Amino acid sequence: MYRPLHDGWTLRTADSTIPAPVAATVPGSVHTDLLAAGLIEDPYRDDNETRLGWIGRTDWVYATSFEWHDDGHERVDLVCEGLDTVATVRVNGREAGRTANMHRRYRFEVRDLLREGANTLEVSFLAPYAYAEEQRERHGERPGPYDEPYPFIRKMACNFGWDWGPTLVTSGIWRPIGLHAWSGARLAEVRPLVRGDGVDVHVRVERTADAPITITADVAGVRAEAKLAAGESEAVLRLDVPHAERWWPRGHGAQPLYPLTVRAGSDQWRREIGFRTVELDEDAFRLIVNGRPVFLRGYNWIPDDCFPARITPERLAERFGQATGSGANVLRVWGGGVYESEDFYSLADRTGLLIWQDFPFACSAYPEEAPFRAEVEAEARDNVARLAAHPSLVLWCGNNEVIEGHQHWGWRGPLADRSWGAGFYFDLLPGIVAELDPTRPYWPGSPYSGAPDRDVRDPSTGTVHIWTVWNSADYTHYADYTPRFVAEFGFQGPPTYATLRAASSDEPLTPDSSHQKAEDGQAKLLRGLGEHLPAPGSFADWHYYTQLNQARAMAFGVERFRALMPYCMGTVVWQLNDCWPVTSWAAVDGAGRRKPLWYALRRSFADRLITRQGAEIVLVNDTDEEWTGTLELAARDLSGRALETRDEPVTVAARATLRRTPPEHRDGRLLTAALGGERAVFALAEDPAMGYPPAEYTAVVAKETGGLAVTVTATTVLRELAIFPDRLDPAATVDDQLVTLLPGESVTFHVATGRDLDAAALTAYPVLRCVNERT
Repeated sequence: MYRPLHDGWTLRTADSTIPAPVAATVPGSVHTDLLAAGLIEDPYRDDNETRLGWIGRTDWVYATSFEWHDDGHERVDLVCEGLDTVATVRVNGREAGRTANMHRRYRFEVRDLLREGANTLEVSFLAPYAYAEEQRERHGERPGPYDEPYPFIRKMACNFGWDWGPTLVTSGIWRPIGLHAWSGARLAEVRPLVRGDGVDVHVRVERTADAPITITADVAGVRAEAKLAAGESEAVLRLDVPHAERWWPRGHGAQPLYPLTVRAGSDQWRREIGFRTVELDEDAFRLIVNGRPVFLRGYNWIPDDCFPARITPERLAERFGQATGSGANVLRVWGGGVYESEDFYSLADRTGLLIWQDFPFACSAYPEEAPFRAEVEAEARDNVARLAAHPSLVLWCGNNEVIEGHQHWGWRGPLADRSWGAGFYFDLLPGIVAELDPTRPYWPGSPYSGAPDRDVRDPSTGTVHIWTVWNSADYTHYADYTPRFVAEFGFQGPPTYATLRAASSDEPLTPDSSHQKAEDGQAKLLRGLGEHLPAPGSFADWHYYTQLNQARAMAFGVERFRALMPYCMGTVVWQLNDCWPVTSWAAVDGAGRRKPLWYALRRSFADRLITRQGAEIVLVNDTDEEWTGTLELAARDLSGRALETRDEPVTVAARATLRRTPPEHRDGRLLTAALGGERAVFALAEDPAMGYPPAEYTAVVAKETGGLAVTVTATTVLRELAIFPDRLDPAATVDDQLVTLLPGESVTFHVATGRDLDAAALTAYPVLRCVNERT
């Protein structure tokens, strides 16, 4: 019998920093409790982050009381799903246990500490900085990108700040906590190791008595049974289910799920599983599901909030909808965050989003000595077993950019002979995965080229991260790469106007009103415009041009890598989401609003894509059906008139590409390509050199269910037409962005809003924009 203990909590400092306890929410965190009590300002607004550093340097105490009455069970355990991070747990003033790892679950036997009637529960958290800095002093400094001690505490690394995130170092009971009363036996661990035609269910029980135990497992109408004799605690139940339908990644088939129920005595475990196989062709870095290579296109995922307890199932569903709505089939859970919740992986199971799971190590050298090795082993065993049931999880990865740091970031001299994490990535973690989850591949890190002595930046094998673009090179430099798999690459853009406006009290807004954590970030945004777009003369222009340039840069990269299929088999954008309102690489900003990048990626991630690569048009068909029809190619002038055309029948095989050379004309300024209802328009020079006529159009606004329809008809060419209704209604959204129209063509934007927006404002600067608008 499980009983949550989420009511009646208070929070106080261990000293007198806060003179009286405040009400606390569990699950939650110190920051959110202080915010709810009115003791701090919103950490995400203006520069409030910088005034809250004291929270991570303070010891905190959570306390509650509860009634308990002996119901005859032999064991009562205090189950802590997540404590952040270094804590002492006391029941009725007596110590029940200690913790030092945000990433693992804890269970403490407390029956002997409980008493009839009123009981107290207290969780005292040591200041994270105090613990991490003490460990750093003990083990010696480790090189990394930030002057923060995150490698010395098993905690969400990005709490300590990142080049997109604030330094908000948390403490708290961040996942559920409660009492579990039981007798006889309990299911301590259930690991379903799925085959394509069945499942081997590995079970470990904990006992209070040595009587024989019968264990059963049921799935899809098939049952298996095992008997544990006195003193035995582990069993494997094999269930063959040849009639089960296969689980497929989205875009490759359906996602049938089957309830698996395991029982031991009165205890029961139940999850949904999917039958599928997964392999990794390591030389080519191709993921193979059910015997079929899958081109991975999607996003890196960071924690969706600096305070993870605020992330609800509804919020996750919105983010997953944004990922799948843009055409993604994979999320990479990045190594500076956390092992995500059951809700996260269950959503992935249902939607067919593949999950690449990093172990939580990122961008820094890590000590391997005690107590860290034991903590890493415990958390890895806990989470590998916890997540084994999820068919969406297809890859375990040892770390993010740690091996690259050791090879390329000048660490070897400062490290001398100190450990840096190699023992984790090449020994401990692969051993745990091989033991507990051999159905899934393991990869030591990303980027990584397949062997410790290979250069991780070699694009011919394994995975690469491309950061020359953004840091130093124009986005057209993506065309110089011919990689096997791009696991990380990105280009910055500001958040939406409504998000920026809500996060800043500046009046008027300026480019510096947005949080910017990247080194030299503002200058890189302007340099990145290069010859692609005009220099902005106002905040509104800066906002539109930098968002547009982000969208173009990432579309350029994604389409380059997709056009290399099947040599290249993955393009994973940095990043889908933000944890707060910030100028960053995300497609969805910190308030959950879609940036222009999202709309561009929806085109670039489409199952069928027409893209221009150098002097060629490339047709990408990532479906199971041939793509046949007449390919219509035309070189056009700026009036839209066809100067040279070429029509030819084409067949693009399933999961394949086809290249064709388009017609040329000395007066051609635009190139159009159309096939089977898909059309793309390409400018043949950078926009400032195109000589566009000033934009002329008509715009008609009509009411429709749920909002407004805005129909724009082009009199001249309209380049990258976009509408930003959140400037008028922060809750408003639009179904499309960045549309290029030829003269005489029309597009209807559907604006979802509950307000009666002014039609004139909706169809004028700075809400309705295009590159060649009249000034």
